[in-house]
Amino acid sequence: MKVIFMGTPDFAVPCLEMLINEKYNVIGVFTQPDKPKGRGNKVLYTPVKEIALKNNLEVFQPIKLRDSEYVELIRKMKPDVIVVVAYGQILPKEILDIPPYGCINVHASLLPKYRGAAPINWAIIDGEKVTGVTTMYMDVGLDTGDMILKGEIEIGEDETAEELHNRLSILGAKTLKETLEEFKKGNINRTKQNHDESTHTQKISKDLGQIDWTNPAEEIRNLVRGLIPWPTAYTSYKGNMMKIFKARVEKGHTNNPGEIIDVNNKGIFIATGKDILIVEELQFSGGKRLAVKDYLRGNSIDKNIVLGE
Repeated sequence: MKVIFMGTPDFAVPCLEMLINEKYNVIGVFTQPDKPKGRGNKVLYTPVKEIALKNNLEVFQPIKLRDSEYVELIRKMKPDVIVVVAYGQILPKEILDIPPYGCINVHASLLPKYRGAAPINWAIIDGEKVTGVTTMYMDVGLDTGDMILKGEIEIGEDETAEELHNRLSILGAKTLKETLEEFKKGNINRTKQNHDESTHTQKISKDLGQIDWTNPAEEIRNLVRGLIPWPTAYTSYKGNMMKIFKARVEKGHTNNPGEIIDVNNKGIFIATGKDILIVEELQFSGGKRLAVKDYLRGNSIDKNIVLGE
């Protein structure tokens, strides 16, 4: 089976590695153009490109995949299937129609819920207990194609988006492997999505991380977990940005939302719209990420201050 793989970030790497390890004939890898990153503005390869080059696979990095030269190139390559995992560009219909087995996408949610960007972050922010991956036939809509297989996992009580991302990337490779094995057996299953049950997610922005202390503590804790590693949830303490990396919830209080009720080695106890958020790990601007008990060894946090003001 001749496969073209399209993917860009870390999430896509296990799927490409699975194709290589299972001896699929990967005839080309498409990934987003390299971009400068970090303080030195050094141009870095995408994670998918690094794996492709290590395995002597031919790499293509079009700025616009829909340009006619790339459509014609893919047509001449005659792939049996195109596998797309977090590629970052929309495939035009001319390309969707090329492979006889279709263009297969690995999406990090249980469709039709969480179509669109950042489904892993939003599943945690929304307080979901179960999520997963779905393989589907791509069409011209945004994550609207017919579904093939699903893989489910429970979201851990304290799990962050970063940790869930890593687990789902492995599950994605496993589900993709099962999907292609079904193809080889001739079992081409299609299940239409119930569009009435669909939900759509927005891209994660830095502004999303600003904590509204009138929200319940559990919602704020979900926000904290859902925005790790980026952009992280944050508030201000005496005009200084305080990022929060770990927190838990304790029942009850009668204070104003955002008010610091208590501070000790167990954490910073903060009133919310409902219940108390106990911050256990934080980082101030210009400082290190620390457990609260470690931060308090050389610093202090005042009680009765209202955060975010």
